[in-house]
Amino acid sequence: MTLPPASFPAASDHGGDAPAIAAALGVDLADLLDLSASLNPFAPDVPAMAASRLSSLVAYPDHHAATLAMAEAIGVDPERLVLTNGGAEAIALVARHLGAGAVVEPEFSLYRRHLPEIDPTAGRWRSNPSNPLGVLAADDETAAVWDEAFYPLATGTWTRGDEDAWRLGSLTKLWACAGLRLGYAIAPTAAEADAIRMLQPRWAVSGLALALLPDLLAVTDLDAWTRAIAELRGRFAARIAELGFAVTEGAANWVLLDAVDASLLRGQLAQHGIIVRDCSNFGLPTTVRIALPHAADLDRVLIALAAATSP
Repeated sequence: MTLPPASFPAASDHGGDAPAIAAALGVDLADLLDLSASLNPFAPDVPAMAASRLSSLVAYPDHHAATLAMAEAIGVDPERLVLTNGGAEAIALVARHLGAGAVVEPEFSLYRRHLPEIDPTAGRWRSNPSNPLGVLAADDETAAVWDEAFYPLATGTWTRGDEDAWRLGSLTKLWACAGLRLGYAIAPTAAEADAIRMLQPRWAVSGLALALLPDLLAVTDLDAWTRAIAELRGRFAARIAELGFAVTEGAANWVLLDAVDASLLRGQLAQHGIIVRDCSNFGLPTTVRIALPHAADLDRVLIALAAATSP
């Protein structure tokens, strides 16, 4: 499984490069461990759960029951909550509605991609914990839009609760089902929620995702997942440090490798079947983000790192 560096697929601005890398290497996608997307390593078996809900694929989707269930779980007015086709659609809808926003780098790339205007005097868009740094915002910090995609896995609670701000969520991160596409936006008011519903295509969220949402909520244990992630993250970071890498452990479900050639290390690890996030497009060309693997895959990742360029 080797490929000349010049032929290796360039890193995207969002991660999730495994299909392109598998095609370039001539291997099956299932042979790769994609740690460029930071998914919950303790999530339930969503494909198995989906098997009992396949009849939902026949009818047009109806979001009402799923919206009520999600709003009850979070503890917000359902009139202010809009389910979306992944967290990416929540970002795109709110960006279009607001029109302008401030982004302070390093920050998640989709804000700049979807905001019609970047204006340093406009309301700030912030990921919390910060993506890619993994640091939680202080209690006294503010934003116009909080992207809380990883907040439940970092804190054990659904939201920080900023009632006067937009709050965005990515349930596909939480439940490790990126292909299902499920997220949400919590608006400051019911009227603003209605405004983005008017921008959203009809039936944007699939019937399968809506049917599965209450089932997934029923097996969700944010507190237990957060504690398990913290333990796995600490163990993973310690083992990486033993290899001689400079590793940063934040509050999120990933670690950062610092003082490396990010592009080179990404290519080397891919040759061993491990896909990681090159942080160059965050303005961090010497940083790689590695999502927490399942505990059973820990040694596989460490062996690949040991075989890569010595730090």
